[in-house]
Amino acid sequence: QLELIRKLQPEAKVIGIVYTTSEPNSVSAISEYLEKAPRYGFTIESVGVTQQSEVTLAVDTLITKGVDCFSNLTDNNVVGVLPSVLEKTNDAKIPVYGSEVEQVKIGCVAAAGIDYYELGRQTGKMAAKVLKGEATAEEMPYETITEFSYYINSAALAEMGISVPADIAEKAIESGNK
Repeated sequence: QLELIRKLQPEAKVIGIVYTTSEPNSVSAISEYLEKAPRYGFTIESVGVTQQSEVTLAVDTLITKGVDCFSNLTDNNVVGVLPSVLEKTNDAKIPVYGSEVEQVKIGCVAAAGIDYYELGRQTGKMAAKVLKGEATAEEMPYETITEFSYYINSAALAEMGISVPADIAEKAIESGNK
């Protein structure tokens, strides 16, 4: 995600992230962002929330701090009010990067994420091994998807004045409904 943001907004310096402090996945993701952001020349401004009703206030706080963009996590509270978040950020002309394709469909500018179709194929192959008696679920090692897909919302990108470099455009999947 950080690489995608750097390619689409080469001048960006500060990424805003709102996350739920009680969601382990969000706490883990924010730690990873804080660790990796300097490699891409970013600093992270984050605001932790405890409930969905705090999300838009946290977005206002980060807009006031002058973030260059927002990056969404797969955070239930934030995603639950994503249309309200996008209304605020669009008014402020600050792009929001989603963490998966469904967020791009709602109005985020882009996301680097797993291809759920490919994940389903990989999971199906693993299940077939179990069903054929080639392996048991207990002894089968876990597998991960290592290739990411780029999802873009051309209308949202245009609204933000962001051009997509050729190396991203040739691989990107148009996903916007906006």
